[in-house]
Amino acid sequence: MKQFLKILIPIAVIIFFTQPTFGYGPKGYEPSKHQKNHDDKNRGGKGRHGYGRPKGPPADIPAHIKERMSPDGKGINLNGSQIGVKGISIMAETPALKNVVSMALKSNKLGDEGVRIITQSSTFKHLEFLSLWDNEISPAGIKMLARGANFNNLKELNLMQNNLGDEGIVLLVDSSNLFHLTSLDLSTNKIGDEGAIAIATSPYLSNLKKLDLFNNQITLKGLEAILKSKTLVSLKNIDFVKNNIDDESAAKLWESHMNSCRALKTSDHPNKKKLPLCGS
Repeated sequence: MKQFLKILIPIAVIIFFTQPTFGYGPKGYEPSKHQKNHDDKNRGGKGRHGYGRPKGPPADIPAHIKERMSPDGKGINLNGSQIGVKGISIMAETPALKNVVSMALKSNKLGDEGVRIITQSSTFKHLEFLSLWDNEISPAGIKMLARGANFNNLKELNLMQNNLGDEGIVLLVDSSNLFHLTSLDLSTNKIGDEGAIAIATSPYLSNLKKLDLFNNQITLKGLEAILKSKTLVSLKNIDFVKNNIDDESAAKLWESHMNSCRALKTSDHPNKKKLPLCGS
């Protein structure tokens, strides 16, 4: 029976993000050049930025920013650039970015101060796609993001590998800025059941379709709250790999929620197939 469940889980309850979370943007912006897939979680959570691994910030930050912009100025990929607060301050004063809607800022050492700058600059008022993966952001930074007017049009938000914890999640999901959000990545943020329940009961996530909770500390209680949520009415895809729940318990919970029409990923099994959590 145990062996059967090991086979059942990967086949019956897996969802895969075949496109990078921030792999597309506005018309005229070619993601293959500017926002390549950095979601390499199955290789230790470390992505590749495609243009070398810098040891520090670029010598000429303005020139680097210009190089990494899309031709129409609506997208920019600075993943792994380590531009820091100085760099984001320069971006905030760059006229060519006044219409930017998509920003990939993984591993730039922005911290909470970087979030404050993004929040307060009118340059970023059109943001729809934002990746702040691995930027040492704490609940204090999340509070600014939750309240910032520049974030009320967000459709996709990647906060993977920061320092949010349950406190940061509670602050985040209590914000109307998330109303238009369709994809949210909260991987590797030490989120427990309190955070999961906050997500499940948030009145502002009714448009959310994809939720990534990879590598957190959520138990069966938190997962059940999400599957039973009455507010996550659009949610279809959930990544729940590497949390505090065993496959057998996940299988039983899955079987009891066949009518939720949500697909649950709980395993990194190589035989990956997709079957939604829906009864026939």
